[in-house]
Amino acid sequence: MFNHHDITRDQFMLEGPLAKHGYDWWWHSFTAQDRETGEDKPFFIEFFICNPALAKDDPILGQLPENREAGKKPSYLMVKAGTWGKDHRQLHRFFSLKNVRIREGSPYRIEAEDCLAGEAALRGSISISKEDAADHPEWMCDAGEMSWDLTVDKKVAFNVGYGASRPLRDAEAFAMYWHAEGMKTEYSGTVTFEGRTYDVTPCKCYGYADKNWGRDFTSPWVWLSSNCLISKKTGKQLHNSVFDIGGGRPKIYFVPLDRRLLGVIWYEGREYDFNFSKLHLHVRTEFSFEEEDETVHWKVRQENVHAVMETEIFCRKEDMLFVNYEAPDGSKRHNRLWNGGNGWGTVKLYDKENGELRLIDEIEATHVGCEYGEYDPE
Repeated sequence: MFNHHDITRDQFMLEGPLAKHGYDWWWHSFTAQDRETGEDKPFFIEFFICNPALAKDDPILGQLPENREAGKKPSYLMVKAGTWGKDHRQLHRFFSLKNVRIREGSPYRIEAEDCLAGEAALRGSISISKEDAADHPEWMCDAGEMSWDLTVDKKVAFNVGYGASRPLRDAEAFAMYWHAEGMKTEYSGTVTFEGRTYDVTPCKCYGYADKNWGRDFTSPWVWLSSNCLISKKTGKQLHNSVFDIGGGRPKIYFVPLDRRLLGVIWYEGREYDFNFSKLHLHVRTEFSFEEEDETVHWKVRQENVHAVMETEIFCRKEDMLFVNYEAPDGSKRHNRLWNGGNGWGTVKLYDKENGELRLIDEIEATHVGCEYGEYDPE
């Protein structure tokens, strides 16, 4: 079963070799409604920790020219928050890890000044002036103001089933690990963005929460997920459904596995698993990504011994941003990592019966979280 909750996989993972060469992040995305107009607006909030064993009194920023020249690795907590749409924004706030309280074990809890992330709560604020954003390109962010106060209720999990044990972490078996404790998550509370208040409610947030950790990032980098789904067969909202696809080119013991994705769909309580690491499923995957004039476009076909899932997603370029991270070694490899929360498209789900495909449903997906990026290998 992939819908197996395990909050130990959400705990802080940067021990052993990863403490000096590793990252750990907790990602949250959701849709809120403008309190005055009722208009939907998607937001994201992330807590990103890098190289805790290298902490100094101040955050060490890997893109700062003098740190690059000195070969200093980054070390900090970065609180990332922002929004998608025509006024898309990513805002970064940095803390020295000497000033961050990290709960060991589970449930996880990260605290720094007024910023908090845990299994059941998210609070914080970021304010970046235009002058500071322009004067500090090493912050890798835009100007703007955002604050939030949210409760978190993770409903459906995508437990990929490998990599979280201490021996595998110490051996650095995988370059990048993934766990989606809340691929369907209900958020409640408020967000304030640029002076406007947005309400977040469980039935209209279409929320998502996952985490990644490791020593490096995958390339290509693929992520697609939504739980705002409508059945074309019945015309009704699928309230107990969600799909999640991620991966690209995982590395196991530094050996890349080319063009592999982990994918699942929870369809009204029934599991369809396209996880390539489960060898008994004989998973086959094909995927593509294209930049068109005004949109970007994903196509993914995943097949196992029991079923087929065909996913096609679009997102407007003007609604997206290039999300910024630096790797634990201080390099910034991904410079065109498309990131959006306004995607839309279709998911076709088939059963296999006696060698033939039987359409279970064709599903309209909106409020799709989506990413794609590649960089040239060194």
